[in-house]
Amino acid sequence: MEADEVTIREQNFHSQVREYTICFLLFAVLYIVSYFIITRYKRKADEQEDEDAIVNRISLFLSTFTLAVSAGAVLLLPFSIISNEILLSFPQNYYIQWLNGSLIHGLWNLASLFSNLCLFVLMPFAFFFLESEGFAGLKKGIRARILETLVMLILLALLILGIVWVASALIDNDAASMESLYDLWEFYLPYLYSCISLMGCLLLLLCTPVGLSRMFTVMGQLLVKPTILEDLDEQMYIITLEEEAIQRRLNGISSMVEYQTVELERELEKVKSKKTNLERRKKASAWERNLVYPAVMILLLMETSISVLLVALNILYLLVDETAMPKGSGGPGIGNASLSTFGFVGAALEIILIFYLMVSSVVGFYSLRFFENFTPRKDDTTMTKIIGNCVSILVLSSALPVMSRTLGITRFDLLGDFGRFNWLGNFYIVLSYNLLFAIMTTLCLVRKFTSAVREELLKALGLDKLHLSNNPRDSETKPAANGHQKTL
Repeated sequence: MEADEVTIREQNFHSQVREYTICFLLFAVLYIVSYFIITRYKRKADEQEDEDAIVNRISLFLSTFTLAVSAGAVLLLPFSIISNEILLSFPQNYYIQWLNGSLIHGLWNLASLFSNLCLFVLMPFAFFFLESEGFAGLKKGIRARILETLVMLILLALLILGIVWVASALIDNDAASMESLYDLWEFYLPYLYSCISLMGCLLLLLCTPVGLSRMFTVMGQLLVKPTILEDLDEQMYIITLEEEAIQRRLNGISSMVEYQTVELERELEKVKSKKTNLERRKKASAWERNLVYPAVMILLLMETSISVLLVALNILYLLVDETAMPKGSGGPGIGNASLSTFGFVGAALEIILIFYLMVSSVVGFYSLRFFENFTPRKDDTTMTKIIGNCVSILVLSSALPVMSRTLGITRFDLLGDFGRFNWLGNFYIVLSYNLLFAIMTTLCLVRKFTSAVREELLKALGLDKLHLSNNPRDSETKPAANGHQKTL
């Protein structure tokens, strides 16, 4: 009997070691990829080993850790879905015994833990540490900056604790709920993370419909469009003349006003960009122009239509079936039953839609006017802006599994702390979220595909000079140096 207990303990120990090793290897890969991504956009600084360089390096490591956690949160739901289908297809296979429900639950718990750690500790520390200079009267150095950062973190924690306590008292005026806030680990942090998750889902609700319509423009810029009734040689000749004319204006006039020089340089950059695009279109092969672009556009339209259709079906399920709620549905567990009607094909479609929604949400986030200046630039992004981008990506990626389950994109139950958010059990919040997503996505797509018709109608009515389209990206007119409108 004792020998059996020792054997069981050894098996549990080895399984835990194996799970931690797998988690470490997966996170190491994500960390390396995240490091290369951040260093690609980070502004190049001097290689001096001074105090600011050490602070920047520490902030860089913390930001890389946060971006790796964000990538893990994005991959969490697709990895769980594909693992469930693999365990169903090969239940007794020796080579996939490491893939089990314990590992999946452990990954969800680690993702929740590290998301809280990055959001409430590491990123505020990196920001305050980067902006700190040390208290007046103390000796300047790393220790003084660390002391100031810790004091700022304590004050920020007290401020957030007070705000959440007052909000809980106003929303749920119950003595038990207010007393439970004194339990920091069991109630306060999950409650605060639930609020952050709700904010992230609301941000996704705003960004994703915009991104779904914006994806057509982005892919149109990346791919080569078909040349229908176009003469590329003539366009190249015209754009070359424009480039030469602007270059002569820059070189021929020496006593120009500074803002006129800047304006001409901007025009020259735009003309060069158009020339580069035209050269790329000329070099592209026929199948790339006439096959790839229409196929990608049709694929994007199909994915968007399927997403809206799944949300509409989920609204019907919410009205007739209580198990469609994202909280407390109590699924069959990992590897016991397929959560998709179409089996492995349906699971693959769910994974594709989840990644598509994440990419669309990021594109929509940087397309919003409020966050346009937040977009990172290659080799020219400050460390403060990198920290802000990492926090934004973390909030979006942490809310992605919740949004996917709330919209009915997948039926996979949320595990760990992700499935214990209070607002997920509110029928009216979940139903309103689905309705708003379907309506906003439909309106954005209708606005996107009818923009050309609206522009032509405005031109026909002579109202195009009033700029009623509210679409600055589609406008070809721009102010000249004297304030008048000029058209290329």
